[in-house]
Amino acid sequence: MAIFIIGMVDEREEALTLLKEKIERRGHRVVLADVSIGTGAIVPALKPDLTPAEIAQAGGSDIETVRGLLAKERDKAIGVMGAGMANLAAARYAAGELEGVIAVAGMTGTVLSLTVMRALPFGLPKVLISSVAAMPAYAAKFAEYFGVRDITVMHTVTDTVGMNALVRRLMLNGAGAVCGMVEAAEPPAAADKPLIAMTEFGFCDKGAGYVRARIQDRFNIVSFHATGLGDRAVEDLVGQGLFDAFIDLVPANYGEYLLGGNRAAAPDRLEAACRRGVPYILSPCGFDMLSCGPIERRDKADPLWVARKLADRALFIQDAMRVQARTSREEVVAIAAAVAEKLNRHPRKALVKFLLPLEGFSSLSVAGGQLYAPEIDAAFAAALRAHLDPAIETIAVDAHINTPEFGQAAAAALEACLAPPIHHSAHPTDP
Repeated sequence: MAIFIIGMVDEREEALTLLKEKIERRGHRVVLADVSIGTGAIVPALKPDLTPAEIAQAGGSDIETVRGLLAKERDKAIGVMGAGMANLAAARYAAGELEGVIAVAGMTGTVLSLTVMRALPFGLPKVLISSVAAMPAYAAKFAEYFGVRDITVMHTVTDTVGMNALVRRLMLNGAGAVCGMVEAAEPPAAADKPLIAMTEFGFCDKGAGYVRARIQDRFNIVSFHATGLGDRAVEDLVGQGLFDAFIDLVPANYGEYLLGGNRAAAPDRLEAACRRGVPYILSPCGFDMLSCGPIERRDKADPLWVARKLADRALFIQDAMRVQARTSREEVVAIAAAVAEKLNRHPRKALVKFLLPLEGFSSLSVAGGQLYAPEIDAAFAAALRAHLDPAIETIAVDAHINTPEFGQAAAAALEACLAPPIHHSAHPTDP
């Protein structure tokens, strides 16, 4: 077993040397991976266990080609080295030889190291010592990684080139962090209950609570905040096979993706459970709204507001930042068709259940709610049924989503999917 250290030795030799020494002093074996992509003119004294040439080869290229890309196609050079390092790290993990990874990086090294860390599973210690991870300009890009992986980030404040008292302290802290995580690791406990993923947000919090109350004595439930990043995380973890079933109360981030809303998830939303073939319970919560704040966009000819004529719609203005617009009939019909197309790919369609709370998809679309429009909700339900494979069951619930009745229906759907099959005798006997 080893801890991987990832860094550019030609730029950060002193820091990487100290980090390596401190980790080894704690009794851990180190594999130093040098991801340098410079000209090679600097020949450091520190010798890596994985050279840039080996990493480039694992990425399907060679180091000279990578260096040749630097001037005009730097992204491709980083991509090759990131892919190569990810392949090598994933192979070591699969072989049971990797117990943690730590990287020391500037901008190029951060992007490259995040590619590696995203290729490794939840729970494996991952520490990134970076001088750029806190930069606002790159927040959206880095969120693609931080949103789906348990990466511990240490912002360096200063750069990590050379050696001084600040860099020394950073390396000591980094060594302590990754070693502490590795040493605290425990073998996975035997699951005493099936593990269930569930999405939720504020507009169905009571409904989620009723579902949880109905099933928590028989299942372990992990909730995800369905605001875009949470959706990416749950799709990723369901795709890794961590969960026995997925209760997707708020799949609406796929609708936000289609319409251009603030909570948009990735285009592969709704696909993980279908790929894994696990029980998949859904509701339409959130398809009744489009997140379009802040409200100042209304008065600034914002493209989304103009194109979809949001100013003419029913709005729920929580505050200046958070605004929900009522989705239109045409929009929900298109969303229903797109959702059905995804769900129809599930290999075991009897394990897909779509609950339709007839009196309101969220707290906003119940009678008296700011986005109440039962005819639009009915249009969604009709379009969904029209496009779904007949083997996928839709369950009408004569209540709104934030009721005990809905919680009971969701619990019953889950239990039906997870119930052991009944094997009938081929030759039944008379009683």
